Amino acid sequence: MSSEVGQQHPLSIYFAVWVGLFIVSGLSYATDFLQDGLMRWGLILLFMFVKAGYIVAIFMHLKYERWALIYALLLPPGALLVLVGLMWMESDYTWLTRIEYFGEDPYAVAKPVVH
Repeated sequence: MSSEVGQQHPLSIYFAVWVGLFIVSGLSYATDFLQDGLMRWGLILLFMFVKAGYIVAIFMHLKYERWALIYALLLPPGALLVLVGLMWMESDYTWLTRIEYFGEDPYAVAKPVVH
């Protein structure tokens, strides 16, 4: 019989990541004081990905896995993010083409008629 024991990680790593998650969550909540816009939403998404990365890497032990498994788990969502970014870049073109084809913007606010 073998008496091998699994690998034990020091608790200091978990405490450090917990403190890091606490700080990043505080920064994420601090974005509520920013004005609406791309800066705010970009920071919210950045903090969301940082927190998810901490959790997946340390608490789900992905940091200690083989590179093939890491690539198999991270490349498909990365490819989806690239495709969503391409669709976002294309959205203005299709919207402007629709306005050019159909005429004026169907969602524009109607101006009051003054007689």
